[in-house]
Amino acid sequence: MNRNVVFTFFLFCFVTICRGSGTDIALDAKATLLHRIDSLNLLIYTCLLTLTVLTIWVFKHRRVSWLHETGLAVIYGLIVGAIIRYAGSTNHITHINVNPEPGTTYNLSVPPDMLRFHFPASLPITPGDSPIANKTYAYSFRGEIVNVEQNEIDLKATFDPEIFFNIILPPIIFHAGYCLKRKYFFRNLGAILTFAMVGTALSALVIGALMYGCVQLMPASLASSFTFLDTLYFGALISPTDPLTVLAIFSQLKVDVNLYAMIFGESVLNDAVALVLSGAIQNYETRYSHDGGFEISGFLGAIGDFIGIFSLSLLVGALMGCLTALISKFTHVRDWPLLESALFVLMSYAAFLIAEVCELTGVVAVLFCGICQAHYTYNNLSSDSRNRTKQLFELLNFLAENFIFTYIGVSMFTFPKHHFDPWFIIAGFITSMLGRAVNIYPLSFLLNLGRKPPIPVNFQHMLFFSGLRGAMSFALAIRNTVSEARQAMLTTTSMIVIATVVLQGGAATHALDYLRIPTGQGSNEESEALPYRDVRSDTPRGGGDAGGGQKARLARVWGALDSRLLKPLLTHARPPLTETLPAFMRPVARLLTTTHQYTQGDNTLRRTDSDSDLCIDDPQIPSSIDPQQLWPGLVDTRISVEGITGSNI
Repeated sequence: MNRNVVFTFFLFCFVTICRGSGTDIALDAKATLLHRIDSLNLLIYTCLLTLTVLTIWVFKHRRVSWLHETGLAVIYGLIVGAIIRYAGSTNHITHINVNPEPGTTYNLSVPPDMLRFHFPASLPITPGDSPIANKTYAYSFRGEIVNVEQNEIDLKATFDPEIFFNIILPPIIFHAGYCLKRKYFFRNLGAILTFAMVGTALSALVIGALMYGCVQLMPASLASSFTFLDTLYFGALISPTDPLTVLAIFSQLKVDVNLYAMIFGESVLNDAVALVLSGAIQNYETRYSHDGGFEISGFLGAIGDFIGIFSLSLLVGALMGCLTALISKFTHVRDWPLLESALFVLMSYAAFLIAEVCELTGVVAVLFCGICQAHYTYNNLSSDSRNRTKQLFELLNFLAENFIFTYIGVSMFTFPKHHFDPWFIIAGFITSMLGRAVNIYPLSFLLNLGRKPPIPVNFQHMLFFSGLRGAMSFALAIRNTVSEARQAMLTTTSMIVIATVVLQGGAATHALDYLRIPTGQGSNEESEALPYRDVRSDTPRGGGDAGGGQKARLARVWGALDSRLLKPLLTHARPPLTETLPAFMRPVARLLTTTHQYTQGDNTLRRTDSDSDLCIDDPQIPSSIDPQQLWPGLVDTRISVEGITGSNI
């Protein structure tokens, strides 16, 4: 009898506990389902990248050049996106309609960051169940809902746009900066800066003005949603180029290295310029513009914002690169290459995060951090860390680039905030081409007035043809899709990216033949001048941006400053600071000079540096400079400046 009572009691307790934990079990089941969907989503992208890699191998084995890996990634993404969109799913999202309370301070412009959904205590639904206790669930803000019937896979196949800026873009931009310090880049620095900075701003202005005129001719429903600042923002986001496909073909065919350097250098810098420019336009809209009118004070303030943010971001990146160089020079961390490589990666990523926290531009910071890391820190690294960092960022760049292009294809079908307007899309294609033409041809004409040798006409046509759009344009477009205007920008940008990558990228070889741009098998001492080593130069030595006396002087001064102060300070380069700094600074110089600098030979750094020196030899520039031009009191009376191109600065 007692045994039956005890058994009944424990059975009652077990049933009660099971009923009380029914809610938790249901929540666990929901969490498990979401985990499976997340895993499926990641598996889809992993399979797409794997398929892209295998197809690339087949294309390289068969010597297929009419379709690049980024074009493959886009096409595969479009196919999978269409399957996800139209195959359907039984896992539909459940929802409850919630209305704001009367008198709330939140509205469409300022929605709340989080909703707290409160379930009050209630009686059990089924007789015999335990009462339901108070529960409150939190729901975070995701944005405007376009398709209420969206399923779980559709939702999970789209990522938070901040993932692109904070995780995917930094390794791409850093890799570009890490590979940017090359001799022919600095030989053509004047042209690169002109196309990347002046040309990008000019292109954005032309595209914005033309698009505003086109929008006014469109149906009133679309025209009313666009302001001039909106079209100007579209001009800024569509101006940066991403000629990855063209550059890969240049590498394979060994195209003239000066043309390669101009296209590569412009594409790297105009990403940073476009990002800062788009931010300046947004600042003008929020801080200066009133009732959509133009204010000269606001315009000047926006220009000041652009210059200030760009300069400070550059400074943050350069300082982090120099700090890493100092740490690697004055510590023995190189004795543990794994720790050395980890420190290198973390300091580089910290440059991006510091700039973002300070409301600057992380892309600019990480770009110039990569340049400084390549020019200074690279010389202090152990051989293992040099190989590891180069291969690591090359791998990250490859995966990130292909992931973005794959996602562009998938998102054309799964992203819920597309707005397809054929007239706006057509106008976007036409104005983007006109903006690219305004960037290249007028500025090339002005550059050729003082450049020896000038940029040939066929090179100008190839610069225009290489204006493919890519990751930066898409990332800027998808970052804000709240309004109908921004949704139309995203759709148009995605289609321009897809068309230029697939069509222009595939036609690059034919364009080289049609424009009669020479290619060949030759190689020279500049085989490591660019990230792709199989490039050659048909331009005579000394041929770069023309250099007047002032430009040559700037080149000599900077080269002397770099070789006599910065490299001895930040690396183990010779001559040591004790030989170059004034006598009264000898104590500081001895403190900043390592034993290795005293004992090594004069040419050790030149043999190990990734680029030997900042610029290349130019017979037009004198090989020496008076040190008194830099600062008085130097020990040496003459400074040998090797490898300076006066026409490059």
